Amino acid sequence: MKSIGYTTGVYDMFHVGHLNLLKRAKLECDYLIVGVTTDELCEARKGKTPIIPFAERMEIVEHIEFVDEVVPQVNMDKIEAWNNLKFDKMFVGDDWRGSEQWARLENEFSDRGVEIIYFPYTRHTSSSKLREVIDTVTRSQAGERFD
Repeated sequence: MKSIGYTTGVYDMFHVGHLNLLKRAKLECDYLIVGVTTDELCEARKGKTPIIPFAERMEIVEHIEFVDEVVPQVNMDKIEAWNNLKFDKMFVGDDWRGSEQWARLENEFSDRGVEIIYFPYTRHTSSSKLREVIDTVTRSQAGERFD
């Protein structure tokens, strides 16, 4: 029987950490579905707009060879996602392991026969770090005067 995997992310400023997560996820399932967070959800959760627009982020992820299907992530309800997609495995960064939210989800998914698999978070490269650099440069340039 074909196993279906699912993972989500903003995938802003796509980098090797994103690529590694998707590559590892595909090794754990036959069919990989990736939810790309909408701009609106990102703004609501993180208070900031992604640098790369949603449609472009969707297109980038769609063209990754290990990804079989891309869907918009319009809310954080993982059970609703399961109701719609019926995945067998969910992949998430290990920075969430042990959190109250994911402990609860592990129990809820266990009842549905879904395995949650945690992958190591890529600490040396992240969109947050890239964004910090861009924000610093932008602030610096905004403060420059040209007489």
